[in-house]
Amino acid sequence: MRLNPFDTSKIDVRSSGGGGVGKAGGLGCGTIILAAIGYFVFGLDPMQTAATVEGIQQQSSSNSGDVITDEQAICTSSEYANEACNVLTSLNETWSQEFQRQGYGEQFRGPGLDLFRDGRVSTEGCGNATSAVGPFYCPADQRIYIDTSFYDTLERQLDAGGDFARYYVMAHEYGHHIQTLTGVANSIRSAQQQNPRRANQLQVLMELQADCYAGVWAGKNRNLIEPGDIEEGMQAAAAIGDDRLTGGRVSSENFTHGTSQQRSDALRLGLRGDDRACDAITNIG
Repeated sequence: MRLNPFDTSKIDVRSSGGGGVGKAGGLGCGTIILAAIGYFVFGLDPMQTAATVEGIQQQSSSNSGDVITDEQAICTSSEYANEACNVLTSLNETWSQEFQRQGYGEQFRGPGLDLFRDGRVSTEGCGNATSAVGPFYCPADQRIYIDTSFYDTLERQLDAGGDFARYYVMAHEYGHHIQTLTGVANSIRSAQQQNPRRANQLQVLMELQADCYAGVWAGKNRNLIEPGDIEEGMQAAAAIGDDRLTGGRVSSENFTHGTSQQRSDALRLGLRGDDRACDAITNIG
C-alpha cells in the first residue's frame, strides 16, 4: 500500500518500554510468540488471557520509565517505525474526514502511538505491560501500544507477512479508538457487566467491528492499494481467528475475537468503505 510520508507535526508518537523499535533478526523465546498471540486473539487460553487483559485495562496507576518523544527520530528509526507513523497519519486523515462528513467533527481526536520492542511499557491509564501482551489499545489514555516484535510473529509463525498485514493490525487497534470516541466501547462494557454470560459474545462483536473499521480505512484509500494487499489482509485476519489459533481445543462460547471466517468477513465488509455497515455489528438493541 502506497502511503504518503508522515507529517510528525500531526501525530503523537513516542517510544518507550525498552528494546527499541528496530526490526530484529529473531523472535526470542517462545513465550513472546504464545503470549502475544494470546492477547491479540486470546488464542491458547482465552479465559485466562482475557482476565489478564481486562485487569490491565482497568488499572489506573501512573508510570515511569524512559520515554522518547522526538517524533522525527522515532519515525525514522526503523522500517517498522516508519510504517507505523505513515499508517497513523493516514488513519487520522481518513477518520477525521469521515467524522466531518457525518457532522461529528468536533468529536474526533487522533490516538497517540507508543512503539516498543521485546520489553516493558508503561501506560498512562492502563498500568504496565510487557511484550507478552502484544499490540493493544488503552481507552483510558487513548493510545495504541505496538510491540513491533509481534510483526515478526505474524510473518514467521502465522505465515501472514507483508506490509498490509501490519497495517491491518494497526488499523484494527485504531478501530477500538473509534469505538471509544463514539461511545460504543462504553456501551459494550456496560452490557457485559449487566449480562456476564454474554461477555465473550459481546467482546467478539467489538473485535469484529474493529476489523470492519480497519477495512473501512483501506476501502476509503483504494487508490493506494497495490496488488496483493487485500490478500495479505485477509490472510492475516484468518490467521488470528480464535478457531485457527486454538485448533479446535477451545469451544466457541469462549471465543473473544471471532473465527477466521468471521474476521475475514468483517474486514471484507469494511472494504466497501461504508462505516455504517460496521456500526450495525454492535447494534445490540
